[in-house]
Amino acid sequence: MADEKSIEQLVVQVITALVDDPENVRIDTMEEGNTFTINVHVSPEDVGKIIGRQGRVIKSLRTIARAVSTYSGGKHIEVEVID
Repeated sequence: MADEKSIEQLVVQVITALVDDPENVRIDTMEEGNTFTINVHVSPEDVGKIIGRQGRVIKSLRTIARAVSTYSGGKHIEVEVID
């Protein structure tokens, strides 16, 4: 059964693989009601790599996180990029 911590670790793994400066990746999480928000902080040079062309990379990452969250009791997962 997937929980919020494993989803957070998945997001960290994917993000650090995409950026040039993995040491500057920071993740903050917030839980409010039935929503679990993962805020991703990366260096300004790496924001474009996380968002991708027309937002394809971040949309895919959000889709994966939401798919995994279906096994965690139905919590709504949000992934936000903050530079």
